[in-house]
Amino acid sequence: MFGKYIYILFLLLFPIYVAAQENSTKKERNYIREGNEMFAEKRYADAEKAYQKALQENEFSQLAKFNLATTYLRQVNINDTTKNGLLSQAKDLLNDVASSAGNSLSSKAYYDLGNIFYNQKNYAASIEYYKNALRKNPDDDNARENLRLAQKQLKNQQGGGGGNDNKNDKQNEKQNQEQNKEKNNKGQDQNKPDQNNKQAKQPPQNSMSKENAEQILQTMQNEEKNTQDKVNKAKMQQMKGGRRTNKQW
Repeated sequence: MFGKYIYILFLLLFPIYVAAQENSTKKERNYIREGNEMFAEKRYADAEKAYQKALQENEFSQLAKFNLATTYLRQVNINDTTKNGLLSQAKDLLNDVASSAGNSLSSKAYYDLGNIFYNQKNYAASIEYYKNALRKNPDDDNARENLRLAQKQLKNQQGGGGGNDNKNDKQNEKQNQEQNKEKNNKGQDQNKPDQNNKQAKQPPQNSMSKENAEQILQTMQNEEKNTQDKVNKAKMQQMKGGRRTNKQW
C-alpha cells in the first residue's frame, strides 16, 4: 500500500513550464520549452540536453536546474546503485534549487528530495525534506500526505509501529499454541491413573497376608505362655524342695 501510494505521488513530478523570470533570456526560455516537449514525449536524454543548453545561456536559472534534475530522476532507478552518478547530480541540483529559488519552486525541490530518500528507505531524511516543503508551501497536500507516510514507516522501521503487527501476531499465536499444548498435556496427565497411588494400593510382592500375620502372632503368644508356664513350674518345684529340706525329724 505505502509503496504504491508513494509511487503514484512520485509520478506527479514533471518539469516546470517556463514563465517569465528575472534575468532570464529568450534562448534560455526556448530551450526550456524544447526540453519540456521532449520530456512529455519521454525523450529524456534529449530533454536533458535542452535543459543543459538553457543553463549554458543562464547558469543561475533555477527553473532549468529543477527540470534537469527531474529529467535525471526519470532516467534513473533510484534503487539501482549502478546509476548513482545521475542520482547524485539530481540531489545536488535540487538542493541548490531548494536553498535558492522562490517558495513555490523551492517547495517542489524539497518534495522531490523527500521522495528520493523515502524510496531509499531513509525515512528520517525524507521527513525533514517533506517538512521543509510544507514550510515553503503549507498548501502542498502531497507533501503532507507523504510526510505522514514517512513518519509511519520510520516508526515501523524502529520497531514501534504496525509494521511489526504480523510478526507479533505470529509470536502470540505460537505462544498460545504452546500454552494450549501444555494445558492439554496437563489434562491428559490428570486423567491417567496415578502410578504412585496404583503402586501404593498394590501390596508388595514379599508382604504377608493378614491371616499369616495373625497365625504368627498367635504362635508367638503360645510360645511365650509355654515359657512362662515352665518358669512357674520350676519355681514351684524349688519351693517344695526347700520345705522338705527344712523339715525336722
